[in-house]
Amino acid sequence: PRPRFKPPTVQFAQRLASNERPIRSKALKKLRKYINARSQRASDGFTGDELLKLWKGLFYCLWMQDKPLLQEELSKQISTLIHSFNDTDKQLLYLESFLLTFKREWTGIDRLRMDKFFQLVRFVFRQTFEALKRKNWESSAVSKFLEMLTAQLLQSSSEAPCGLQLHILDLYLTELATVGSAELTADQNLTFIDPFCKTAAKTKNQTLFSAICRSIFSTIIDQAPFAIEDLMKEVKAAEASEEDETQIKGTNFASMTCLCVLQFDYAALADKLFELARRNSTPGQNRQRLYKVIKVLRDLSEGRNLLSSHLHCQTWQLFLIFSLCSLLSLWNSYS
Repeated sequence: PRPRFKPPTVQFAQRLASNERPIRSKALKKLRKYINARSQRASDGFTGDELLKLWKGLFYCLWMQDKPLLQEELSKQISTLIHSFNDTDKQLLYLESFLLTFKREWTGIDRLRMDKFFQLVRFVFRQTFEALKRKNWESSAVSKFLEMLTAQLLQSSSEAPCGLQLHILDLYLTELATVGSAELTADQNLTFIDPFCKTAAKTKNQTLFSAICRSIFSTIIDQAPFAIEDLMKEVKAAEASEEDETQIKGTNFASMTCLCVLQFDYAALADKLFELARRNSTPGQNRQRLYKVIKVLRDLSEGRNLLSSHLHCQTWQLFLIFSLCSLLSLWNSYS
């Protein structure tokens, strides 16, 4: 009898999950070319089922990889596959298949392997934001991304593992800032956190609610002094645009060495949260905690708390410098 023909995606998945690294590496290189070639044909796009098969192979490709530097390189290669799809819908289908795969496999990841999968999740979101950036943050593409993220991660019906939810919440603003802080406006940034605002106002999952408050709202509040400082540097850079080139170069270098932070309209965010929190459908416990967040945001919008926040940041910087000096002194005494 004739051997049964295996679809290309199944063949790729099997080779990507091979025990032998050369086979896995070769399969990944061929997969990139295959996706590029197939994406050029408008009538031959990938289906969700095909991408799920590929992601199962990619998941076990990383599972089999040891040594941190090789794991990091592999995670970069896997995450940048999203750019091989030339259509936003297919890029988001690739991301959706990734989330579905990780939701299915998450509880089976052992403690020793967890770090490399944490890293892959971070890189995939970074490259997703990069893909949106290459589309000039087109509003329709951003909306589709946020709808998919809500459905797969935040809705109670999504059945997303708690650990995966918390990790994505932790990295979300950091990776968005890394890719888009220089371009995104306060209005656009508000759009990017809209799903978390809505979820915070309706979820009965207190673990998820607390994680959103900590990773999204508290991060925005804690970074307010840096955001103001960043904005002032932009103003100074604009004022110095007619000065000599060396001064301008100095300004640019200073802003590059700063922490990447996103600009927010604190009053607009407070208004959005207030409208959501005051609804009858919002659980009482959530409402009370959101009102506290709103109070801080209103203070920030009116210029209050910024000085104390700035002094708090400076205190922490001095503490870290002192700790580092102490460690170096201790190290020198032992050496």
